[in-house]
Formats: sequence, structure tokens, C-alpha cells
Amino acid sequence: MMIIAGILSALAAAYLAVCYGVYRFAFYSPDKYQNDDYHIPEVLTRGPWKERIREMISAVAALEYEKVSITSRDGLRLNGRYFHSRDGAPLDICFHGYRGTPNRDFSGGAMVVLREGHNLLMVEERAQCSSQGHTMTFGVKERFDALDWVSYAVDRFGADVRIIMTGISMGASTVLMASGMDLPENVRGIVADCPFTQPMDIILSVASSMKIPQGFSRHFARAAARIFGGFDICGASALEAVKSTKVPILLIHGEADDFVPCDMSRRIYEANPSMTDLNTFPGATHGVSFLADEARYEELVRSFSSRVLGDGISPGP
Repeated sequence: MMIIAGILSALAAAYLAVCYGVYRFAFYSPDKYQNDDYHIPEVLTRGPWKERIREMISAVAALEYEKVSITSRDGLRLNGRYFHSRDGAPLDICFHGYRGTPNRDFSGGAMVVLREGHNLLMVEERAQCSSQGHTMTFGVKERFDALDWVSYAVDRFGADVRIIMTGISMGASTVLMASGMDLPENVRGIVADCPFTQPMDIILSVASSMKIPQGFSRHFARAAARIFGGFDICGASALEAVKSTKVPILLIHGEADDFVPCDMSRRIYEANPSMTDLNTFPGATHGVSFLADEARYEELVRSFSSRVLGDGISPGP
């Protein structure tokens, strides 16, 4: 019996060790790179854009902003960066991607928003940048943070503030997950750039690219999230949320995205064509549609914003 107990204990320890390794790899966010705007992942530089990205990051970093914060529903201090254009202007709330920073991920988009005369709030996601926490949940908990940032904006800027929620990559999936929740009428539209359909889909996609069996990935990702992250990786879905959304959505995706496949945006569009507008960018890899065609990207966002905010300009093609 003691031998059997010893074997079972060893197996349990090995199982937990694998789960912890998966947690550290996929969900844990260390402090080391959390505030490094210039730590540009290789996935964003598969093209002639690296220097342009650095230029845009520096331009945003030079702008003055106000540090703001909220407390999440599970007690974390979440920080943001507020850029003021003018009193009474619409507000764009932006959510960056996995292991990202606002200045890097919205280095182009921020300038589009400010050129339109909108006010801008760039969120520092939980467990990233200077916000508290060490567990990234692929939108499962971040969607509630998004609702709380909207509530903060309404409380601060008034009941008539018009809001557009924007996200890129994980941030895009986060705002899409929030789109099916109880958003106030202040949220007039959502811009989602290269979102994934649901957390498990992107985990399995990345695992497949690394030649890791899907059965192994599915089981250990869910176990690692539950045991060490305290959340259910299957607890939210952008795809399912969009099916019931009442908020107009602009989807943008690079056709050459080999990290979050473009087909994920196509599936999201097909879930609710009447509320979504899908635009793809030939040759664009992950998160660089803006760089692939800046003029077209800006016109799409400008026209969508004008339409949903009621400014009388019809949407772009």
C-alpha cells in the first residue's frame, strides 16, 4: 500500500508540475517586460515595419497623459492612461494585446483617435504594464474589467458621454466578449483588430503550430488555468458574445496573420453579419493591418466612428 501511495503521490506531483509549467508559459505575466514599450515581439516584425513601429511608439510616448485607475472586481488596481482632446468629445477606450503595452499596440491607432478630436483612454490590462496581478486570462476576467472601465468613464464624463471600445488581439477578443454583456447605451461601437474566437481556440492554434498534440494542450491548459490561475479558460467566448450583441462592430484582420488566423474574424463576422463589418488587409501579419495600409485603416475607423456616433458620415467600403 505504501508503494502504491508513493506512486500515486509521484504521479500527482508530476501532473501538478506539468500544469504549473503550462500556467507559467501561457498565463503568467512576470514584471520583467511589463513596462517595456520597445520590447517588440517577432510576430509584429515579420515585414518592413519594425522601424515605423518604433517611430510611432516614440510619438505616443512623447504625449502628455493623466494616470488613472480603477479597482477590479477581484481587488486588483488597474491603471490607465488618459489623453484629453476637448471637453464633451467622444471617448475611445483601448485595450491592448497579450503581453502588450498601450503605447506599442496602439502606437498608430492612438494618433488616429486624437486626430479625430476624440478623448482617449488606453487601458493597462490586468497583470500587464503597471496594473496589478500576474495572471492573464485571455479575456475571461478582462471582459469584466472592460465593463468597469466603461462605468468609470460614464461616472467621470457624464451620462451622455459617447464611447467606442477598441481592442487589438487579446484586447479585441476582450471587447467582443464584453459586447454580449450588459453594456450601457453610451457604448456606440466596437473596433476589434485581429481577435480570436475564444481562448481555447487560440491556445490550440498556437499549440498546433508548435507541434503539441491538441488533446494534451486542451486538457493541461484548462487544468492549469483552474488550478493556478483561478479561472475557467472556457468561461467566455467572443464568438458566442457577438451572436447576441446589440453594438455595431468593425472587424479588422490581416490576411497573412499566422498567429491569430484571419478565419477567426471571418467566423465572428458570420455569427452576426447584421451587426458586424469585416475588413481584411492583404499581406498584413498579426496586429499590423494599420501599417500595411495606413490611409485605408484610418478611413475605415474614421467612417465607422462617425456613423455609430451619429456624426452623419456613412461607413467606408
